Amino acid sequence: MTQTRYEAEYQTIKKLEKKGFKISHLCAALEVGRSGYYKWLNRKPTPSEKRLRKLMGLLLQVYEEHRGIYGYRRITIYLNHFLGAKVNHKLVYRLMKLAGLKAVIRRKRYAYKPHKPAHVAENILNREFRKAYQPMTVLLTDVTEFKYGQQSKAYLSAILDYGENKIVAYQLSKANNNALVRDTVSQIKDQLIPSKTLLHSDRGFQYTSHGFKKFVAENRLIQSMSRVGKCIDNGPMENFWGIIKEEMYRLKTYQSFEELEQDIKQYIAFYNTRRVTLKMGLGIPA
Repeated sequence: MTQTRYEAEYQTIKKLEKKGFKISHLCAALEVGRSGYYKWLNRKPTPSEKRLRKLMGLLLQVYEEHRGIYGYRRITIYLNHFLGAKVNHKLVYRLMKLAGLKAVIRRKRYAYKPHKPAHVAENILNREFRKAYQPMTVLLTDVTEFKYGQQSKAYLSAILDYGENKIVAYQLSKANNNALVRDTVSQIKDQLIPSKTLLHSDRGFQYTSHGFKKFVAENRLIQSMSRVGKCIDNGPMENFWGIIKEEMYRLKTYQSFEELEQDIKQYIAFYNTRRVTLKMGLGIPA
């Protein structure tokens, strides 16, 4: 355990020293001696120490590249799934704890504001989230708000293909209106399956409008809506909003619409192709 402890701290010192921090300050902060660090730095490591050093380097790389959004479970999955590390999650937990690394994400809750809808559909989906669905057969959609600059707001409309857990269409706008939703659904018009694609939303004014009702009818979609005040009826979509805000939006302050738009584009590409989820499994048994 002592070897693992100092390995984690020495790796941290080595990495921070390259960024301009003084070794004496780092050693004092981590409560290790400078002589011990220099001895570690110059000695010939054993095979097990080489593996541990490589692992610490990869762990710090993953943590920093993803801006601290991953805890030890998801870092373990990333190391095993993408980097072939073959590491136990208990070791990753110990290394992160000793290096003072933990996920930075925090959840924020929002209140529901009801309104009077023009057209209402039944909750056909009925929270059937445990079933396996073919691509483009169950689509979830919603609009959320982001702030930037002094008092400006942007609105993101997105469609989640629940079968593949991917965002298949999205649109960012400075206005929260019917055109925002129309422009979003139009992106996947050619991929919709008549009489088979179920499109689920809440009862927001865009989804209960005459225009949206017309789009549903023209494309022979199965329309489904959450019950009043029951955001859990659209749970996976709400979960995506929480994820993008935790892992992207709240990690920085946005000054312009264009800056926010670029980061959303990059994050959705990351979410669709490289984001680690616990469903992947830890990979290496305890």
